[in-house]
Amino acid sequence: MIAVVLFKTALTVYLISAVVYGASLLGRRVMLARIATGLMLAALAIHTFSFAARWLAAEEGPVVGLVEASSLFAWVMAAAYLAFQLKTKTRVLGAFISPVICLFMVIASVRLGGTVAAPAILRGSLVTLHVILSVAGEALFAVASCAGLMYLFQDDQLRRKKGGGFSRLLPSLGDLDRINYLCLLWGFPLLTLGVLAGSLWARIVWGSHWQWDPKQIWTLLAWGSYGFLLYQRLVTGWRGRTAARWSIAAFVILLVLTVAGRPFFQTWHDFL
Repeated sequence: MIAVVLFKTALTVYLISAVVYGASLLGRRVMLARIATGLMLAALAIHTFSFAARWLAAEEGPVVGLVEASSLFAWVMAAAYLAFQLKTKTRVLGAFISPVICLFMVIASVRLGGTVAAPAILRGSLVTLHVILSVAGEALFAVASCAGLMYLFQDDQLRRKKGGGFSRLLPSLGDLDRINYLCLLWGFPLLTLGVLAGSLWARIVWGSHWQWDPKQIWTLLAWGSYGFLLYQRLVTGWRGRTAARWSIAAFVILLVLTVAGRPFFQTWHDFL
């Protein structure tokens, strides 16, 4: 299947990109980071073609299971990061972001040959919209947490005056904080719209917007965490180290609720 070949090719190029990004950070070579960025761009293009091939061959919505959701998560992270490259000098941030992209691509590849089909009741345009918007928002939160992590790393280097020649390779604190802010500013509305689309579908199918589904509960908790963080950034002026720490903490909450809760609770979202 052409979609599978393209997907595995994209995964391979993403992995090579991650290795080169790591080498650029350890070897303190800007040129390697530029090569890694080019590789990630190539991987994103191949990844996009794999989506197109898979969706054209599918008989249902384009995002119907763990493979598509995990793959979309990785795609949004790569696309967002490369877009930020146009406005900021954050090339080495890829050393933090590319491993996360590869992780989600590997998760998708494990289930590539045996996806769990969504129940018939959970198929439709609203469900597809719900998944795409929610996953896109969460992927932007992942980018924000990576930028926050690198912000703390860079800030620590500067405070201890250990940067030396290494500091010229690292992004500026201002650029990292800006990426953190923009990902939150875009990610929260996307997740909100995704939740609303899912709620509307639940109303149509079950007659109620809320079913106390475990996935609904932990998504609401994660949504509240990011809503609090966005409020603090917009209203009270949080930025810098405080914003970086909270963006990392909020993403950890999202991961823990999503991953740790899955084995213990039955949910309508088992197909994801």
